[in-house]
Amino acid sequence: MFKPFAFVSRSVAIAASLLAVNACAANISTPRKQQALVDKAAFAVHSAFINSKTNPHTAQILREAKAMVICPDVTKMSLVFGGTGGACVLVGRGANNSWSDPAFYTLSAGSFGLQAGYQHSQLFLIITSKNAVLSMMDREYTFDASADAAFGSHGTSASNDHREVYALQKTNGVFAGVSLGSSKLKANNAANRDYYGQVVGAEDIVINMRVNNKAADPLRRSVMKAVSR
Repeated sequence: MFKPFAFVSRSVAIAASLLAVNACAANISTPRKQQALVDKAAFAVHSAFINSKTNPHTAQILREAKAMVICPDVTKMSLVFGGTGGACVLVGRGANNSWSDPAFYTLSAGSFGLQAGYQHSQLFLIITSKNAVLSMMDREYTFDASADAAFGSHGTSASNDHREVYALQKTNGVFAGVSLGSSKLKANNAANRDYYGQVVGAEDIVINMRVNNKAADPLRRSVMKAVSR
């Protein structure tokens, strides 16, 4: 016996499933929150290292970079809590000098060396050691104030400065030194999953370069241009 209601219900269910799949695919391809961070990171790199003059020491560090962490908006919270945090991306250099797609990270600190009176800052971590890059994969990386992660200002010219991690802080268009003692950098696996549409770790993204999101190509091009100047 023909049951029109059952047929209609089945059709509606199929249509709803197709719509859900299409919506999910659209969401996976360019999630708004992650893409906004990637776009901000690309702009930060372009404005800091391409549109502005880079001193010879910084240019040399960039040429030696094995990876770069870009935090386009590090926010200093109220003095009551004394905390600082920001969303970041990490990109790594491959064997053929190509650069990976971004892995997503979060930066947190109980005390962070932002310049007095400012609430927002751009932060760049330039990593010149493969071991330092590997230590940041898929785990929480803690900066030690007495170790190589505590570095000097944008204008340093010390020829014997051989750190594994260098930092540049840019606030209101001005570069300054920064202290990262007790700061923590942690992979954001949920953001990585959302952006690439699959469960994927930072090592697969940065070291193995197993995934790609075309929407991140402007960031990759900006980094490649910045380190080749």
